[in-house]
Amino acid sequence: MAIKQNRKMEQAIGNVLSRDNYLVTQANDLSKSFGKLTAFQHKVLDYCFSSVQRDDPADKKYVINSAEMIKYFGMQSSGASYNRIVNAFHALNEGTAIYLKVQRSPDDWGIRMTSLFGYIDTYQSGRVEFKFNRYVAPYVVQLKKKYYSFRLSELARVKSKYTMTLMKLWNAHGLGKWDPYHQQLPDAVIEGSLDEWRSWFLGVDNKGKPKQWSAGRFRQNALDVAIKELGKLYPAIVITVETQTKQRRVIGYRIDIHPIQTGLNV
Repeated sequence: MAIKQNRKMEQAIGNVLSRDNYLVTQANDLSKSFGKLTAFQHKVLDYCFSSVQRDDPADKKYVINSAEMIKYFGMQSSGASYNRIVNAFHALNEGTAIYLKVQRSPDDWGIRMTSLFGYIDTYQSGRVEFKFNRYVAPYVVQLKKKYYSFRLSELARVKSKYTMTLMKLWNAHGLGKWDPYHQQLPDAVIEGSLDEWRSWFLGVDNKGKPKQWSAGRFRQNALDVAIKELGKLYPAIVITVETQTKQRRVIGYRIDIHPIQTGLNV
């Protein structure tokens, strides 16, 4: 009876996990976990991530200023801009659920349902204080240290949320150092099923299903948009897309990103 109950519970846990993008087991999973966010919400989140330093403790409190954010993003200093900032933080608080694996014993594991932020305080003065959830904070620091190495100024140039997602996937899967200022960009291979790509770029609904865009619509309105803008931002790369099919039906994509030498060494 116990074995049967364990299997039922394991299936129930699996059903819960299917409602979110990822069970976070390593830092670069975070780069795939927020497909629901808009481009502006991504930028606000990245602004928060930019405060993180390599050796920050898990309980560190971060302080940023709304007026500085508005200026940085090139927005007018108006009530509408402040509303947009506060609404973005509200969306981050609501839309960054995280599932972590927990283990009581070798034969009993489960999931911890938590979120990215421990709290976010917004003040009339424009001051914003926040802490990352103490269970998630180590992954944030590790992500910043090992994977999330591009500069905030690079992210600020991006217009499409799809481009931002592809940039983060490139950074997370990069085989080498990311340093565009010294013309050092990594090779990367990013591969996934059609549903994985749709969840990364479009997010999932309340039932854990990505938006059911057709393969053609997804390729034209999301993937190609990201590839085109990424090519403009980083002209010294070659991007190739392999469409994976089964019985003439698209089942996934593989994207190869390869930096090219644009000048002669002297």
